[in-house]
Amino acid sequence: MVPNIVMGVDVSDISISILGVIVALVLSIFLIIKKMNPALAMFIGVFAGALMGGGNLSQMIDIVIIGGRQVVGVNIRIIAGGFLVGALIETGAAETIARGIVKGLGERRAILAIALSAMIVTASGVFITVTMLIIAPIALSVAYKANVSKFAAILAISGGGKAGNVMSPNPNAIAAAEPFGLPLSEVMINGVIPGLVALIVTVLLCKMVQAKHYKVEAADVEDTIESTNLPSLGKSIVAPGVAIGILMLNPIGDIFGISFINSTNLPMDPFYVLPIGAVVGLIVMGQGKNIADFASKGVLRMAPIALMLFGAGAIGGLITVSVFPNMIENALHNIGMPTAFLAPLASTILSSATGSNTAGIIIGGESFASTILAAGVPAMAGAVMLHAGGGFLDIVPHGNIFLATQQGMKCTMTERIKVMPYEAAVGGVMTLTAVIMYLLNFWG
Repeated sequence: MVPNIVMGVDVSDISISILGVIVALVLSIFLIIKKMNPALAMFIGVFAGALMGGGNLSQMIDIVIIGGRQVVGVNIRIIAGGFLVGALIETGAAETIARGIVKGLGERRAILAIALSAMIVTASGVFITVTMLIIAPIALSVAYKANVSKFAAILAISGGGKAGNVMSPNPNAIAAAEPFGLPLSEVMINGVIPGLVALIVTVLLCKMVQAKHYKVEAADVEDTIESTNLPSLGKSIVAPGVAIGILMLNPIGDIFGISFINSTNLPMDPFYVLPIGAVVGLIVMGQGKNIADFASKGVLRMAPIALMLFGAGAIGGLITVSVFPNMIENALHNIGMPTAFLAPLASTILSSATGSNTAGIIIGGESFASTILAAGVPAMAGAVMLHAGGGFLDIVPHGNIFLATQQGMKCTMTERIKVMPYEAAVGGVMTLTAVIMYLLNFWG
């Protein structure tokens, strides 16, 4: 038998049945809903799924090792990204950016101000669930003064966050770029159009419901006050501006043939670019003495995400050595749907199942990237469709975006659930835009 080596592990004798995959996913989802730590829930799911699917204890360990190795590249960049997150959050720079946008647009454009704030803060590198918590107090205050319903305000920060997510140097974009072997900057650039379409759809839907449903009450905003200790807007945008500017050097060099800054001669990796942006930003904000402290706090904020991704990687490892990828490919073939649809389909299903945009993208990428590329789909098309699809149905009640917005916007479970169809519409249009841009262009 010819060895089948995956991530340095011989998986020639490992074949997990579809039952094993179903058991792993269902058990993981059940435990996550029951408030178990997502990483632990996924590890338990893989343990049960590997054994129920025909594997043994030794093979189960191999599966977890495969999954862990698949996500190492993503995780080291996410930990490095914690440096930038710490700079933006601990200094109050992210809040300054949000307040600056709201102040600039004014109460008459309250919905656009809320959505745009969420988009820009997320696009600057802040993880989407953290953005929800940063923007929520500002959104409540603006919605109350402008007499905009809480329903519309929730939709605005959620849709704006989705829009920023597909053009951000955050964990989701890193997870989409890594399995396709692409520079992060190129995935960010190619996510701009789907993101802007999502922003437009968000604002239009919010306009439809701005006077409907439940209102923001005075009690919701009584603790929302202006801070006098925040850095200026000009200083606040330095950290993300420097990081994103450096990441853009490679695409500029590649497009215009500038050899000394192209991706071959001077590769710009988020592992060191994001910390560079953070350091420059902190120095400009007069926080140079707090670099180590803020970096540590930022990395700690990323630790739960990194840990969760090891669990997601274990699920991905199980799927990789199972019959599931072949079954999905054959099913698409039998109904006449191109294999390329695996990109948005996989991340949509898996992000809704795990309740995590990032987990859905990484499991989908590690499990199906090779199949997508083998079908002749360009790497960029696969990565962008995978990335957009992760933001379609990631607003499920057991997911982190749902819970963060419910907590931040001070709403009941019933109130929060009512917004879900509108959020799904935003994510659906964003995903469809990516498909039209890249898949139909590929066919043409």
